[in-house]
Amino acid sequence: MTFKDLGLIDPLLKAIGDKNYTNPSPIQEKSIPLILQGFDILASAQTGTGKTAGFAIPMIQILTRGNNSGRKEIKALILTPTRELAAQVLEDVQSYSKYVNIRSTVIFGGVNQNPQVAALKQGVDILVATPGRLMDLHQQGHLSLKNLEFMVLDEADRMLDMGFLRDIKKIIQMMPQKRQNLLFSATFSKEIKKLANGLLTDPKIVEATPENSTAERIDQAVYRVDAKRKTELITKLIWEGNWHQVLIFTRTKHGANRLAQKLEKAKITAAAIHGNKSQSARTKALANFKSGEVSVLVATDIAARGLDIPLLPYVINYELPNVPEDYVHRIGRTGRAGASGIAMSLVCSEEQEYLTSIEKLLGMQIQSGVVEGFEPTKGPVEGGKKRMKQNARGSSNLSQNKKSNNKRYHRFKRKSKKPNK
Repeated sequence: MTFKDLGLIDPLLKAIGDKNYTNPSPIQEKSIPLILQGFDILASAQTGTGKTAGFAIPMIQILTRGNNSGRKEIKALILTPTRELAAQVLEDVQSYSKYVNIRSTVIFGGVNQNPQVAALKQGVDILVATPGRLMDLHQQGHLSLKNLEFMVLDEADRMLDMGFLRDIKKIIQMMPQKRQNLLFSATFSKEIKKLANGLLTDPKIVEATPENSTAERIDQAVYRVDAKRKTELITKLIWEGNWHQVLIFTRTKHGANRLAQKLEKAKITAAAIHGNKSQSARTKALANFKSGEVSVLVATDIAARGLDIPLLPYVINYELPNVPEDYVHRIGRTGRAGASGIAMSLVCSEEQEYLTSIEKLLGMQIQSGVVEGFEPTKGPVEGGKKRMKQNARGSSNLSQNKKSNNKRYHRFKRKSKKPNK
């Protein structure tokens, strides 16, 4: 199956070729033809498998064919939960539409609204937005959704987690009843299905991977360690493993700041990104991380969606999330677009309940062990767990022999540059 086989027009095929995409991913192969046929879509796909292209490409094609008036009015709205995701989606939309007469822009909070208002006045076909800023500018009379043809909810499950349901309902009231609705989510939950029932009309269900599954190319493991020694262990792993481009998740904003500061003291370049940071600071931190100027990015779950970092090799859960679905979103930052990746979690005895919930969601037991010299003093280490001895390349001697009941065991062996000093 090729993109041409999906019935796409030449300008879109040329734009796709510029991105060096050869064949559509499963979610793209399944969703693009259905959207081109005019169906509402309820789609679930593992994060990093190309959901944005799955809805953006066919939407651009339909808008291009019907865009004969020359007047630029908002015909498609893509709602996202976070600023980072909104910016990433816009970047993708603009890359796919570079050879057609489609104009797009993004609006989100945390920055001055004037440039966004100016862009809206010039006229746009596709608007990417976060709910708060969209409602604000609509109330001020800077935008209208009366001519909307497409409504996309991207990462809909995260939007519900963040409490946007009431805003979504208000935004829907601004739109015409006749429109094509596309709901894309990394997971299907009861809440998502309930939202879909009230929003979508005879939708086609698209699932590219099993519900709540994690990317097959992501190696997962747990390091058991006392909470007070996590920073020391994470520093050792980064230095002795020669790791570069490491994304670390904490549960709190204060914890993210504190860990970034401690890593800097250990001569590892690091930056924190979370909701209390200004948008300019968040953008700068992410840009420095992508460029390699910063080796470690410490983030809260606000950044679990929208961080599209090509070939990101390492994701570390400094603390496990208390919502098991967030684990899926976190580790989905690595292993994207067919690449491999490593996701490890530092787990203290107080987090055992969180780990149990995550393993129940995944339907598998994550390999668990300890690093020599960092054996936990609290809580029992399960029998049979092997000690992890880290060498200069960050590999371990995790046992590969025990396999039963769908347990997965993974080796950690990656080469990368030393962290920036």
